[in-house]
Amino acid sequence: MHITASVFMNDDEPGLHHDHEEWLEKLALHEPLSNYRRNRTGEDNGDAHLKRQVMGWDVVVAVTGGSLDFGPWEQIFYGEYDGRRKKECL
Repeated sequence: MHITASVFMNDDEPGLHHDHEEWLEKLALHEPLSNYRRNRTGEDNGDAHLKRQVMGWDVVVAVTGGSLDFGPWEQIFYGEYDGRRKKECL
């Protein structure tokens, strides 16, 4: 994982996934790039850093009887806010 990605838990529902994307984009618009001092360094991902900050980078899950103990619709998700980075799943 890198600094512009997150891990979070929520319902696995397509409408909610869409709502998350729209909500995060309203909180931290990608453009105009000049909105972010971070982008003065030659990067263009200032918004991705803020989105990651809001969503967090870890999840705590209960374990019951040796298994992850999710609610009926809960899943763990990987949020990618700067899609240019190469990733490896471990």
